[in-house]
Amino acid sequence: MATKPPTGDPVQDAPQVDAPLRAAAGLPAVAHSLKIAQQQMGVRRTALTLLRVNQKDGFDCPGCAWPEPDHRHKAEFCENGAKAVAEEATLRRVTPDFFAAHPVADLATRSGYWLGQQGRLTHPMYLADGAERYEPVSWERAFDIIAEGLAALASPDEAVFYTSGRTSNEAAFLYQLFAREFGTNNLPDCSNMCHESSGSALTETIGIGKGSVSLEDLYKSDLIIVAGQNPGTNHPRMLSALEKAKANGAKIITINPLPEAGLERFKNPQTPQGMLKGATLTDLFLQIRLGGDQALFRLLNKLILETEGAVDDAFIEEHTHGYEEFTEAARAADWDATLTATGLERAEIEEALALVLASERTVVCWAMGLTQHKHSVPTIREVVNFLLLRGNIGRPGAGVCPVRGHSNVQGDRTMGVFERPAPAFLDALEKEFGFAPPREHGFDVVRAIEALRDGAAKVFFAMGGNFVAASPDTDVTEAAMRRAALTVHVSTKLNRSHAVTGARALILPTLGRTERDLQGSGEQFVTVEDSMSMVHASRGRLTPASKHLLSEPAIVARLARRVLGEASRTPWEEFEKDYATVRDRIAKVIPGFEDFNARVSGSAGFTLPHGPRDERRFPTTTGKANFTAAPVEYPKLPEGRLLLQTLRSHDQYNTTIYGLDDRYRGIRNGRRVVLVSPHDSQALGLADGSYVDLVSEWTDGVERRAPGFRVVHYPTARGCAAAYYPETNVLIPLDATADTSNTPTSKSVVVRLEQSATD
Repeated sequence: MATKPPTGDPVQDAPQVDAPLRAAAGLPAVAHSLKIAQQQMGVRRTALTLLRVNQKDGFDCPGCAWPEPDHRHKAEFCENGAKAVAEEATLRRVTPDFFAAHPVADLATRSGYWLGQQGRLTHPMYLADGAERYEPVSWERAFDIIAEGLAALASPDEAVFYTSGRTSNEAAFLYQLFAREFGTNNLPDCSNMCHESSGSALTETIGIGKGSVSLEDLYKSDLIIVAGQNPGTNHPRMLSALEKAKANGAKIITINPLPEAGLERFKNPQTPQGMLKGATLTDLFLQIRLGGDQALFRLLNKLILETEGAVDDAFIEEHTHGYEEFTEAARAADWDATLTATGLERAEIEEALALVLASERTVVCWAMGLTQHKHSVPTIREVVNFLLLRGNIGRPGAGVCPVRGHSNVQGDRTMGVFERPAPAFLDALEKEFGFAPPREHGFDVVRAIEALRDGAAKVFFAMGGNFVAASPDTDVTEAAMRRAALTVHVSTKLNRSHAVTGARALILPTLGRTERDLQGSGEQFVTVEDSMSMVHASRGRLTPASKHLLSEPAIVARLARRVLGEASRTPWEEFEKDYATVRDRIAKVIPGFEDFNARVSGSAGFTLPHGPRDERRFPTTTGKANFTAAPVEYPKLPEGRLLLQTLRSHDQYNTTIYGLDDRYRGIRNGRRVVLVSPHDSQALGLADGSYVDLVSEWTDGVERRAPGFRVVHYPTARGCAAAYYPETNVLIPLDATADTSNTPTSKSVVVRLEQSATD
C-alpha cells in the first residue's frame, strides 16, 4: 500500500557514517527499489509499471540516457530508474488544497526532498502579483497570462525558453519552433550545465558533438577507460555493459578522485552468480586529482609517440589534420609536472600505458568529472588526440563515449534546442515553415541568469526541470529569478523553482512518461534519443494523475496558437491532435530522420547516422579529424585550501532527492556532509564528525558560504573534497565557467573549511 507524504522536513543535523561499500547493486538494490516503489505506488501498481520500463512496447525510463540492449530482460531497469518511475507514477497528489494550506513563503523554507515527496501536480496554478499563495487557474487563462507577458516585452529576446532533458523529441521540436517563430534563440538547456564541454570539443575535433560508439562497440573493445564518471549511481545499467565487456576479455581503467563501489564490483541482480559474488570491473584505478585529466592524457600521448609502432600512421595520414603541431606539444609533456597535476605515481601511469599499448580497440567514457572545469574543452580534445593516435575512432570496438545524464537531453539538442543553432538548421526550418528564424545567438544558462539579473530578460519559461536548484551561484540565481516579471514552469511535481518566482508565476502540470496520452486522433506515443544516438518510441500506459493535465506537445501547441495567432502558418492544432504530423516535419528538417514515422513505429527504433563512426567521414572545417595542441592546465591550490567537487548521492537523480542516504559511500540520514581525506583533515586540524562551513574563494572577493557540513574522513584524492549538490551550488560563482563551453565549473571549486557555529 502506498504511504502518505511526510508532513514535516526530516531532521538532518546528525548524519550517520559507516565504511563505504566495495560493491554495487545486488539484493540491497532490489530491496531498496521495491521499498521506494511500494511507498509511492503500492504493490500492484509497482508490478504493472516497472515491468513496462524500457520495454519495446513500453515507456522510456525518465532517468538516465543509457541505451537498451537488443535483448531485454523483463526487469530492464536499475535501482535509480525504479526510483524515478516511482516518483512519477506515485499515487500522492498536490491539489489546490495543498497550495491553499502552504503559502509560497512556507514552500521556500522546505527542502527539495520534502517538496518532491508531496506527489504529482494536478491543476494549473497561478501566483498573482503580490499574492501569498498559488491559486487554481484555467488553462485558457494561463495561456492568456503568458501571451500578455510576452506581448508586453520590448523585444522577443527579453524572453528565455529553458528545456530540461526529460522533454520528448516531439515536444522539443515544437518548443524550439515556437520560440524561433516568436523571434528569439534564447533556448538554454540543461546541457549547458553538463555536457556542453563535450559537444564543443567533439564538434571541433571530429565534426559531431555526440559519442561515436554503440553497446556492441563496448562489448568488442579491448580497453575501456572510464574517466570522471560514477556509473554505479548515475548510470547503473552501464555496469551490465561493462560486465559483458569484461567477460569478453576487455580491461577497464577507472580514473576518478573517489573510489566508487559500482566500478569496483558489480553484483548483477539479473543472474544468480551476480547476486552471490558479482564481477570485479576495474583492472587499474587511477586516483587522480580533480582537474588533472588533461595532463594525464597529454603524457600518455607523449609516451605513445615515443613507442615504436604504436601510432596508426596510415589513419593519421588519411584522416587527420594538425598532427605536427600536436606532436610538438605532446613531446614537451613533463613527467614531474604531470605527477604534480595528477597526484599519481609514475608506476601507475606506466601500468596504464601498458594496457593502452596492448589494446587494439579502445573506448573512452566520461561524464561530469571531465566536463565541469575551466579547461574541460581542452581536456576532452586531448582525449580525442589520444584516440586518434591509434586510429580508435571509426573502428568497431573503439571511440568516444560521453555518457549523457537525462533521458532525452541529447535528443532535445538534436531537435534544435540550442542557443547557437547551425545556419543549415535555420535554413531548413525557414524552408519548411515559411518564416525567417532569428540568426543572432541567444542566451545559454549562465547568460540567461545574467540577463534576468540585469533586467535584460523579463519572462522565464521552463519546459521541465528545476532551474533554480540546478544552476550555480544559488543566491545570485534566485535573486535574478525574483526580478522577472513572469516565471512559468511546465512540471510533473513540485520543486524549489516553484517557490522562487517572478512577480507573477504559473505552474503548468503535464503528463509524465508513464502516462497514456490521448489526443484528437487517438492514443499517441513520443520518441527519445539515447546516449548512443538510438531513437525509439515511448508509450505511457497509466491513467493520467489528473484529468486537468496536458501533454508537453499540447501545451506548446496551444501556447503558440494563443501567442502567434493567425499570423502563424504553422499547423499547431494539427500538431497537437496527431504527433505523427510533428514527426513528418522533423523528417523534413533534420538529417537522419527521413521516413521517421515508419522507422519508429512498432520497432526498436533506429540509429542516427554518424559520419566518423560509420565511414570515417569527419564534417569539420578541415574535412578531417583535427588534432589539437592546447597548453596543459590544472587547478592550483593556495595553502590550506581544498578543491571541491559537487556530486550526487545514491538517493538522488540530478536535483531530485529520493532519500537522505548515500548507501555506497556509507552515509545515512543526512546530506550536509563533506568528504575529506584523512591526510588533509589532519593537516587542517579537522576531526571526523566535526562541523564546518564551506567557503568558496573566487576572484570577485565575494564570500559564498554553505554552513553546517559534517566532516567525513573518506579515501578521496589528497587536496580534494566532495559534497552534494544542490546544497553546494551556492559556492559556485556564476562567472566561474569553462572556456568555450561556458559550463559552470562545479568540479573544481576552491574552498576553505571554517569551524561551524553549529559544531
